[in-house]
Amino acid sequence: MHTVQRTLNDKVLSIETGRMAKQADGAVVVRYGDTVVLAAATMSNSPRVGVDFFPLTVDFEERMYAAGKIPGGFIKREGRPSERAILSARMTDRPIRPLFPKYFRNDVQIIITVLSADQENQPDILGTIAASAALSISRVPFQGPVGAVRVGRVNGEFILNPTFAQMLETELDLVVAGTREGVIMMEAGAQQVPEDVMIDAIEFGEAGILQMIELQDELVALINPVKVVVTEPVQDADFVAAVDEYAARIRETLVNPSKQARESATSDLIKEIEAELASRFPEKFALMAAQARSLIEGVLKKALRTVILDEGRRPDGRKPDELRQITPEVSILPRVHGSGLFTRGQTQALTILTLGGMGEGQTLDTISPEDNKRYMHFYNFPPYSVGETRPMRSPGRREIGHGALAERALLPVIPDVDSFPYTLRLVSEVLESNGSSSMASTCGSTLALMDAGVPIKAPVAGIAIGMVSDETRSVLLTDIQGVEDGSGDMDFKVTGTTTGITAIQMDVKRGGLSRALLAEAFELARKARVTIIEKILEIIPAPRADLSPNAPRVVVMEIHPDKIGDVIGPGGKVIKKIQNDLGVKIDIEQTGRVFIAAPDGETGQLARRIIEDITRDIVEGEVYVGKVIDIKPVGAIVEIAPGRDGMIHISQLAHERVARVEDVVSIGDEVVVKVIEKDPSGKIRLTRKAMLPPPEPGEMGSEDNRPPRPPRPEGEFRGPRPEGGGDRGPRRDGGGSGGSSDGGHRPRRRF
Repeated sequence: MHTVQRTLNDKVLSIETGRMAKQADGAVVVRYGDTVVLAAATMSNSPRVGVDFFPLTVDFEERMYAAGKIPGGFIKREGRPSERAILSARMTDRPIRPLFPKYFRNDVQIIITVLSADQENQPDILGTIAASAALSISRVPFQGPVGAVRVGRVNGEFILNPTFAQMLETELDLVVAGTREGVIMMEAGAQQVPEDVMIDAIEFGEAGILQMIELQDELVALINPVKVVVTEPVQDADFVAAVDEYAARIRETLVNPSKQARESATSDLIKEIEAELASRFPEKFALMAAQARSLIEGVLKKALRTVILDEGRRPDGRKPDELRQITPEVSILPRVHGSGLFTRGQTQALTILTLGGMGEGQTLDTISPEDNKRYMHFYNFPPYSVGETRPMRSPGRREIGHGALAERALLPVIPDVDSFPYTLRLVSEVLESNGSSSMASTCGSTLALMDAGVPIKAPVAGIAIGMVSDETRSVLLTDIQGVEDGSGDMDFKVTGTTTGITAIQMDVKRGGLSRALLAEAFELARKARVTIIEKILEIIPAPRADLSPNAPRVVVMEIHPDKIGDVIGPGGKVIKKIQNDLGVKIDIEQTGRVFIAAPDGETGQLARRIIEDITRDIVEGEVYVGKVIDIKPVGAIVEIAPGRDGMIHISQLAHERVARVEDVVSIGDEVVVKVIEKDPSGKIRLTRKAMLPPPEPGEMGSEDNRPPRPPRPEGEFRGPRPEGGGDRGPRRDGGGSGGSSDGGHRPRRRF
């Protein structure tokens, strides 16, 4: 067993190997604080036949036991990876994938498992370090190692690998990964941070990257692994010369403003070249068809670089810093809460916003401390957007990654709960794609939010900057299209407002970026997004003054936390009744804050009044207007507030004697009552009699003028007295219970 370690921020980061997962080609355990991840790298023994790509798989496995949690829901076994796990896997995949030999075709699988999560130190960065270390000590021909760090900024000071708690205060969440040569991957979310601050943060992170690389170098020196040697296929000189003959024709097919026309012409030319090669080299071509296709693609990439670097023109005729035509539109769909259609050249995204109550946010069942979110963005990429056919499946890692990028881009400008108590769900449908559809989704989201009347702090736009380079020259390209992304050396996406940056995603395929080149890329991105924002503001100068008429209206109120149970009722009876009767959604926080999402403002206010009645204290001596909800032999049950009821005893229904409760009130009657008593158990006694005018003297049924009783026949049985005696009422002569002159007792008849 071997262990290396280094202290970062007064905590030890250690890498251990030789104790766990020893049958993998390389396995390490990385620990930082009490967060522990295991990475195992395994390679197949032979290349995969018939593929022209490197088959690398990276999986990031969150185990709920790591955070001392049991999965929610019916199924208690971890299932499909969470979006956070998928994004963590992508974070590891992107800097590692370019660091393998060009013709390497063996399957490589990296599985990162979070074994312990201390809810303080984030495991995603450790996963990237662990994957790189596992590859570095294995037989896999990995050209690393890779270092990765997270950079935060609190009170103007940069922090290396900030904790979850520090992330709540930081204005910057930057992840940088790279090799000794420089940064090759970058992701960031920021609170409209200026470009110069972002560049300083990247340089701060580079120092941390070198520390992680040095630590892995120490481990590699202890293991001294023997790497598999990858031999490049021997290229046939005749084949190479024959393909090079078509370079000029290939270059001409690349220069076309229409993606479909360019791709069609290129495809036809490739088929023509292959047919001619098969005719010229009938014996060789059967054996070297795959090599021929690889050579042709190499000529295509070289031709693109020649067009841009030597001729100063791009495939669609634009200048390096020129944007494609931009067309923003709003209110595309009639019934949704907000919609925006953003078209940039041959890339088009339709984004739709739906507003909901606070209870409709997304619950997160992960090892992260975050348990829910109210702002969501989802990205869909149907095959027709690129003129293809394929089965529709659940979103892939690319779709999840692009959706998360657009979500992060808009999050800094979303109003907080206090000023805008809504859940927001944005969905971007990519209708057409020729590069940077995620940035089109970002712009479409701004349009949809403003169209719905969401008071965002500022409009956000995004653009992708590319790069084409050779050994001595580099040209940056604004608003890259598909062919420039696929054959270029960089994909640098930047989103932000006119004030500063809100999100970044960058991948570099070769080498690193100097500070000067990085500053130039940021400046090009800033100019482009300012231009796009100006175009957006021409269409919709500000968020609409009023919310969409199709959106719900949310009413916010405060109740005492002790009253929450009264609003919910036994088994949720009270709150369910309000929601069903009024068609509203009610969400209650433990602090007593209540959110009522109603179809209109009037209904929302009615629900508010009902809740106010429920939570209002019932006070002895106060008068209420209630509704009879039940009849008992001894009295009537009256609801004096939603979920709050009391009883009117039969003796308190009227001044006169009442034989049956139904003679005075019926179910559904509204009655004015007064609270006589509220006992400690919560039972409420009511009186109706006290609210009635007193009877006039001589009025029928009064105590002073009751109608005479008819004479009782001699010997009639009057029935037994109630147990304990009982009051039969006063005699007509005003006597007591007996009334006889001999002491008030009358002889009883017996049978």
